[in-house]
Amino acid sequence: MLRELGFHVIDADALGHTLMEPGQPAYGEIVREFGDGIVGADGRIDRGKLGALVFAEPAKLVKLNAIVHPRVETEIHRQFSEWEKDGVRDAAFVEAALLVEAAYQKNLDGLVVAWCTPEQQVERLLARGLSEAEARRRIAAQMPAEEKLQYATEKIDCSGSKEATRRQVEELAVKLRQGAAGRV
Repeated sequence: MLRELGFHVIDADALGHTLMEPGQPAYGEIVREFGDGIVGADGRIDRGKLGALVFAEPAKLVKLNAIVHPRVETEIHRQFSEWEKDGVRDAAFVEAALLVEAAYQKNLDGLVVAWCTPEQQVERLLARGLSEAEARRRIAAQMPAEEKLQYATEKIDCSGSKEATRRQVEELAVKLRQGAAGRV
């Protein structure tokens, strides 16, 4: 919705996936750490296999995050610098499920937490093709929403209709454009 309103948004998850591609520095480190069994026939990391492995064992998730998160952070800084050089004056956003867990919010001017009920989180992950067990493991790997909300400078309640969510996002856009340019 923020993109539709003309804001620049970095998708940290997609960025992490790109950094795991063959030829990227994280690729070799991930394969060394987790083994050739996570590599598909096409030579790329099979994210489904990797996800099943790391979400089943929290210590492995910590190792994966230690490999990927610093590289994602470097790329986020690079992108913000590029936008600044290009004269972008509007707020820019980092879309990331684990932003607070990675303590990256400390590098931003604010934190917008979009949240819904835990039951809705499960439903939405099921709709994306995850099994219920996988969905629950992924949610368990994240800080609970009520705790994450304590870090928020802005909150978007996504538990209602899409239209209600859109109204909140539009209100945030107006607020940001009236007063504050920054990185949220």
